[in-house]
Amino acid sequence: MTEANPRVSVVIPAYNEGADIIPVLDRLLESVTLPCEVLVVVDFPEDTTIPVLDKYAGYTQPTFRIVINEYGRGPANAIRYGIDVATASVAVVTMADGSDDPRQIDELARLVERGVVVAAASRYMPAGQQVGGPVLKRTLSRLAGRTLYTFARIGIRDATNSFKAYSSEFVREVGIDSRSGFEIGLELTAKARRLRRPVAEIPTIWLDRQLGKSNFDLMKWLPRYLYWYRFSFGPKMTTEELAHQRKDAGKLHA
Repeated sequence: MTEANPRVSVVIPAYNEGADIIPVLDRLLESVTLPCEVLVVVDFPEDTTIPVLDKYAGYTQPTFRIVINEYGRGPANAIRYGIDVATASVAVVTMADGSDDPRQIDELARLVERGVVVAAASRYMPAGQQVGGPVLKRTLSRLAGRTLYTFARIGIRDATNSFKAYSSEFVREVGIDSRSGFEIGLELTAKARRLRRPVAEIPTIWLDRQLGKSNFDLMKWLPRYLYWYRFSFGPKMTTEELAHQRKDAGKLHA
């Protein structure tokens, strides 16, 4: 059972989080005031997150859906599937590791309701901060954010952060071509920039996960980030031109 008319769908890709996800969900329920549904997306029925959520959803607000991803394994497919089955006009993607600040979900969702197609939580704008995490990953992410903002005019300073709100209508219009990693945040921001759609950002403080093990594989997913990084620098395009461009993206992300 879910909220009858949710204004925001919170999509959380999860992979064998087990009980570590409980404090994350506790903070989310304390923080989000908008009518919402929470979709925890896992890749297979044996995922250790499921039995924990079965019990958790039984004694909390009736806003949860445990969703088994049907698009194939990996965070990109989980996020893509979660957005596709979401019912609200705004979808917010946040991580199961507690690195994101759930108090900002309302603000991000309201920005989309006001007309932007992508609202980003930015670690690299004034008042934003990134605490912890691998040095190489932090360095590359910050460099990408700075160069995309300055030279590609992408509109936000943290294009690679996954903690974003999206217009569900926009996502369905442009599609998601990513198939494995966490590059969806960059992909959809790049598409918004090329189509000249409005985007916005708010500062966030990102904290490296304290429990469990990160599933982020930088070296494996870097080529896909680089694809969308280069794509961001292109000229304005139409939705028809984007549809043609997606055929090339499909070759890389197949």
